[in-house]
Amino acid sequence: MAFGLKKDELLAWKQKVRRGEIAFITHYWLDDRFPDMKTVTKVGCSNMEKLIKWGKSYGLKPNWIHRDEHYPHFDLIGSFQRDILKAEGKLDQLNRFK
Repeated sequence: MAFGLKKDELLAWKQKVRRGEIAFITHYWLDDRFPDMKTVTKVGCSNMEKLIKWGKSYGLKPNWIHRDEHYPHFDLIGSFQRDILKAEGKLDQLNRFK
């Protein structure tokens, strides 16, 4: 279950993804499979080659991509989430939900 997003934030993320940009969006998230995780960051890009290359630079595997028809993306949680957001200068996305 996702929550904590504003419609304009989601719309901006979707537009960036569709334009072939690497786009980040973080939100609260509850999933019984990951009881200690409270947020997820979705990193999307409609250009699959670009998304795969970006992911590999952080040790993410191509088969981890959610292959949504319009919004393919990685879901980042835990240490991957914090480390990648820090490296990308986007910790503000995660800090917002603390």
